[in-house]
Amino acid sequence: MEIQLAVAKIEKYAMSESGDTVEVIERPHGGLSVVLVDGQRSGRSAKVISNIVARKAISLLAEGVRDGAAARAAHDYLRTHRGGKVSAEMIILSADMDTGTVVVSRNTQTPVMVMEGGAWRPLDAPAEAIGVYKRTRPQIVELPLRPGLCVVAFSDGVWTAGERNGQRLDVQALLQSFPQTLGARAYADELLAHALQREQGRPSDDLSVVVMYINAIATDNVRRMHMTIPIPPRISGAWRQP
Repeated sequence: MEIQLAVAKIEKYAMSESGDTVEVIERPHGGLSVVLVDGQRSGRSAKVISNIVARKAISLLAEGVRDGAAARAAHDYLRTHRGGKVSAEMIILSADMDTGTVVVSRNTQTPVMVMEGGAWRPLDAPAEAIGVYKRTRPQIVELPLRPGLCVVAFSDGVWTAGERNGQRLDVQALLQSFPQTLGARAYADELLAHALQREQGRPSDDLSVVVMYINAIATDNVRRMHMTIPIPPRISGAWRQP
């Protein structure tokens, strides 16, 4: 088997920076974790918040701290750092080789979609954002790490895409319509593309998608990472070919 991980994200229309942060770390006992944080507000101020939370969670996961404890610590840190006046929504997805499970930790009202046996279902138990209330805890679900398991996490901008136009995206129905032969990258790209389409190319919120897929066959023992990041026009436009 192999773990496939993919991220696709874009900032809110007319914003130079996304308020969402996504970070990935290898777990010390094997496997990996990805943290998706959606900071309160948008743009630069939201990015500062989401960076604070993501860095704290990632650093603890890298030290072997369990997901639930890392989520609670990130909440305590943000609440202390900002006096309980700023919130963030956070999702942690982990493929844990030590336990042989995929761990889904949610501090968000946005569900996480899971495909098992060819059918998609939401993980949507009520969960509070971090940073405000004293005893905030994550909602945690553990799933056996087995072929065909796919977990899709996304920020609330994807979940409500198209709402302002009266054409809200049905994420579960859309995922169910996709061929089950898709890999993680295709799921992430397709979901983001449909969310952008519903937003008429001008997203009213940051859009972020994270997909973890357990493929039945590993082609080899090589670990790979692929990433593309667009260069803003203010930077690329300043370059002139001699």
